[in-house]
Amino acid sequence: MPGTQRYLIVNADDLGASAAVNRGILEACEHGVVTSASLMVDMPGAEDFARRREQVPQLSVGLHATLTSEDGELRIERSECRAELERQLERFEALLGRAPTHLDSHHNVHLELASLGEVFAALAAELGVPLRARSAARYYADFYGQWDDGESHPELVSVEAFTETLEREVGPGVTELGCHPGYPGDGFESSYLVEREAEVRTLCDPRVRERIEALGVRLISFSELGAAAPAPEA
Repeated sequence: MPGTQRYLIVNADDLGASAAVNRGILEACEHGVVTSASLMVDMPGAEDFARRREQVPQLSVGLHATLTSEDGELRIERSECRAELERQLERFEALLGRAPTHLDSHHNVHLELASLGEVFAALAAELGVPLRARSAARYYADFYGQWDDGESHPELVSVEAFTETLEREVGPGVTELGCHPGYPGDGFESSYLVEREAEVRTLCDPRVRERIEALGVRLISFSELGAAAPAPEA
């Protein structure tokens, strides 16, 4: 494929967090630009998504491995990481009847802790799937509606913010844009709720797709990554 072609994967994290979060992600897939999502297999909405997965057969689903508490603290010993990843992978396959299309982690812990990153990389290599930020897809993490201090800024996930990101960050090759769409409710507690709803509205806004097309960017999923770009050298 031409080296100047630009590809975009829009990946929704936290699939399975609750039925309400699932609803937002499925809406953003069916009526918006989300192409892939990452499943938290131990959360209350995991089985809800497993029942509804045929609603979005086009959605690539990866494993959103969860090794941290909601405050970002590692909840297992580092030596237990491999066994816990394998347990979550087994749970994923039991829920969906197949292997994940990609691998990443809650709070991006595999990027924050180098020793864990190597464990994740080894498992991804064995599965033959891309690992976030260590594949042919460049990872963009800053489409997020809060500042580091937790102050809410929904304008950071507005249509205008998304289109500015497209123009500034999506260059030749493949870019993964992480997002967190969803709805509140069903007992899901998070400091990031109003912003999830704002993300759903933005990702489903027709102006976003129109701008993607006008810029000549092609939306793809993680299932299509291998055809769009070669894997990087180890």
